[in-house]
Amino acid sequence: MRSYLRSNQPWHLSTERLKPLFSRHRNRTNPGIPWKSILVGSAIATLFHSGVLPSAVWAETAKLGVVKSPENEGYWSEITTRLQATGVDYCIVDFSQVQQVSDLGSPKLLFLPNIERLEAPQLVALQEWMRQGGRVIVSGPMGTLSQPEIRTRLRTLLGAYWGFDLKQPSGLKPLRTAQQTWVPSSGSTGNIRGGVVIPTGLTSSTAAVWSQRDNSPAVVSNDQSIFLGWRWGVDVMVPPAVDTAWLQAALRRYDIPPSPSEGTSSPSQPYCVPSQASATQRSLTSLPSGNLPNPTRVTPRTASGSANTPTRIAQVDPDFGVAPAQVLPNSKGPLTAGQVSAMSQELKNLIGRVESALLSANASNSNVNLPTTAAIEQFLRAGAKGDSRPEDAQTPDPTMGSNSTIRAVVQARMGLQNFLNAIAQNDYDQARQHWLQARRTLWENYPIDRKLTQPEIRAIWLDRGTIVRAKSEQDLAKVFDQLAAAGFNTVFFETVNASYPIYPSRVAPEQNPLVKGWDPLAAAVKLAHQRGMELHAWVWMFAAANQRHNTILNQPATYPGPLLKALPDWAMFDQRGRLFDPNTKKAFLDPANPQVRQYLMALVEEIVTRYEVDGIQLDYIRYPFQDPRVNQNFGYGKAARQQFKELTGVDPIQVSPTQRDLWQKWTDFRIRQIDSFVSTLATRLRKQRPSLILSAAVFPLPRQERLQRLQQNWEDWAIRGDIDLMVPMTYALDTTGLERLAQPVLMQSTLSSTLMLPAIRLLNLPTIVAVDQIQLLRDSPSSGYALFAVENLDSNLQNVFRRTQSGENVRSSPPSPIPYRQPFPAAAARYQALQREWSFLLANQQLLLREPALSEWGKQADTLSTLLNQLAQEPSRQNLLAAKAYLVSFRSQFQRWMQSQSATQPYQVQVWDNRLATIERLLRYGERTVLKPD
Repeated sequence: MRSYLRSNQPWHLSTERLKPLFSRHRNRTNPGIPWKSILVGSAIATLFHSGVLPSAVWAETAKLGVVKSPENEGYWSEITTRLQATGVDYCIVDFSQVQQVSDLGSPKLLFLPNIERLEAPQLVALQEWMRQGGRVIVSGPMGTLSQPEIRTRLRTLLGAYWGFDLKQPSGLKPLRTAQQTWVPSSGSTGNIRGGVVIPTGLTSSTAAVWSQRDNSPAVVSNDQSIFLGWRWGVDVMVPPAVDTAWLQAALRRYDIPPSPSEGTSSPSQPYCVPSQASATQRSLTSLPSGNLPNPTRVTPRTASGSANTPTRIAQVDPDFGVAPAQVLPNSKGPLTAGQVSAMSQELKNLIGRVESALLSANASNSNVNLPTTAAIEQFLRAGAKGDSRPEDAQTPDPTMGSNSTIRAVVQARMGLQNFLNAIAQNDYDQARQHWLQARRTLWENYPIDRKLTQPEIRAIWLDRGTIVRAKSEQDLAKVFDQLAAAGFNTVFFETVNASYPIYPSRVAPEQNPLVKGWDPLAAAVKLAHQRGMELHAWVWMFAAANQRHNTILNQPATYPGPLLKALPDWAMFDQRGRLFDPNTKKAFLDPANPQVRQYLMALVEEIVTRYEVDGIQLDYIRYPFQDPRVNQNFGYGKAARQQFKELTGVDPIQVSPTQRDLWQKWTDFRIRQIDSFVSTLATRLRKQRPSLILSAAVFPLPRQERLQRLQQNWEDWAIRGDIDLMVPMTYALDTTGLERLAQPVLMQSTLSSTLMLPAIRLLNLPTIVAVDQIQLLRDSPSSGYALFAVENLDSNLQNVFRRTQSGENVRSSPPSPIPYRQPFPAAAARYQALQREWSFLLANQQLLLREPALSEWGKQADTLSTLLNQLAQEPSRQNLLAAKAYLVSFRSQFQRWMQSQSATQPYQVQVWDNRLATIERLLRYGERTVLKPD
């Protein structure tokens, strides 16, 4: 298999060429140092003004530890005032000095008010402290400015996370119940500027909601934590009485009753670990007074550090497999050879993606648009006149685009070399600093100011929650305006969810009650087509009920949904007879039941005959997740058990994974139910609507694991041509994780008559990481990308899309061909974009090819362009065969022609080959869908 987006070539730096680029950067200091200084100075100032030194004995008896950090330094005086009102003894934890669990001291309970940033050692210490039985109270946007991998761990640790700021102040409604007797009943509400807290754990409970129409969670708790959805101790955010009431209630819950009569806290509280106070005192003399923060300044921020937040955050769904962000190497100690290799490769790939994006932007926005042979002639004439030769250019030419991006790339390459040099000297702390700084520099200077795109599928899921909140066609039009301005060309519109259609159906028993009175599907089709977008109906197939949806509809948790309530014999069960999967909280239909199959086909046919949808997306086209190793299995519907017994003489409920042959027959039986359904549905729909695009949202798990765990055999659907657009849910919290999931899917040559559209989940993804993940897919053999979901599309990312995808001109300029709709014109246009990059590099003396390979490559490049254009203009089998054959020949020689270029730009050469592979896939797809087999 071809090495994918890998670069192991050294980078040779010319010191003299780099000096001008760094003349204004030599005196910069580490941006993290002032904040640490601020923390130390403010903490010791509190002690000195009081004239009281901490007492180790007293600190050990304190039951509450309050965490102080640079994040809450600006309003620490307000926090201490609130703490005095609680009447509880507490000690202070200096978070900047926490490196291990012992640095947290020994209080019974930790309070972390408004801590927006945690580092890896602090997280590890907190994890270990809670593992040992410690409890926590947190408030405000806890950890939202931390690294993605830290935010992910916090979400699991606390059972909840800060979703988004409320746009307007809101009242607070406590939910005091028999299970939540600790919730305060009085003095606990008021006009508060807070945020929504999203519960994530199965044991997480909502203790209070905001007084808004959707009753979003305001306080979430579990056995070990309480998460308050406002910035505790900030006068402009919340009335002091509310803060006091909730903290006192939390203390009582954890058996720390406030006792004002026995002693109130004072502004001079001791530190939980005495050495932290002494360290603070030692640091006092080195602090500049000008670095003290403004205590009145409070800036709500999102996870990406911006004041712009999504309007809503989707609930976490265990059905979504999200690859966690890679865990950064330990902040102290040696790095292993494997860690060094992985860090080096990640940085090389990030440099490559930034350079690739910059080249695409420069080429797209330049006036250079010559045939390759003409560009080569100019290139050679410039060389004959004695102009600079490309082999002299060891660094990118600053005239080629954004100076800041060029400078960032050069700095990052130097940082990579410094990282390797520090490793060679066993200076691992310095190595980490070089690596982190290089990555940060690239992220901060990503080229996102100009058009970057080529013809591609730009899809997004428009979720039920956003549709419900729209409430009318006029409000829904605003959503489509935003999507059109952002440059999307495909919308997966959630049409059937948990057996509820979003439209008034004659087949389904009940329309979603939250949209009764209007038809969102009819409105969406009209609105999308008016804006030049395609509308694909996104349909839940075998998932028939959802306990989380029951909560929204005020139904009992055990409600099986309108379909299974009316027809309980259609249900699927696990081996214990349970209808709902205890992990995902969903119930499924039995795919082996003929009536279920007929119903689903009739439902989808109703959609495609009553509405001018452009496509159908099959979701939940599988069995529930299972783990045969622990006897967690699904599929035991009445019809399935009867059919399998007729085939084998054995009831599958009696079959164990230890019975290997019989168990495999049971697994194969379930795989066939899904396979045959997909095949039959595809055949029926295409007879009715030949132009209909069929897509499927599928899991990118390795095939054998996927067949055993959810019986989803999507490779065969692709090979048969049942599905036009395969959308693997390659959700990851960093780009390395996305690459790891997408690479095996994209490199399968046997699937080349189906287009592959890897997906990115926006939830908890900082804007620049989303941009970087999209760039990875643009550099890979992919036809585009899909984003989940509109609910999580914030204004920051929308603005990036407006600049880079030219969405604001969608109505005034001719749209690019959509690959699944016009595969041959899309192939020709993508190749033109590729030639434009080559011409741009030739014009700037940045291509390192030599004769005779240079002229040979140029002639064949132009011939291939001619053949692809002929096929786009006159689709015929003869033109297709000619273009395919020439493309195969061109690719077989491409690496030989580019050998010199690969020596210094291996990533970019691999990207070009990946784009040629995408063009080849488009031709094969067009052969099946446009010309159709004889």
